Amino acid sequence: MTSGVESLHGTEPAEIFNSGLENIDQIEAVAVAVQWKNGAITTGWSNCEARVLAFMLMAIDEKFRRDYFHNG
Repeated sequence: MTSGVESLHGTEPAEIFNSGLENIDQIEAVAVAVQWKNGAITTGWSNCEARVLAFMLMAIDEKFRRDYFHNG
């Protein structure tokens, strides 16, 4: 499994949803999470097995570390 994480920061949920519909045949897994104003984070929905969800989170974490910690 290879990862190619792209940032969706600043993208409206409707844009992401529309892109997903246009490219539905290319999507293998989806996960949604919500961070509440009180700091709690809940998962909304996922069609992933636990190992795939864990891989997605690690790939996103790696991208954030590369983008924000290594580049200052």
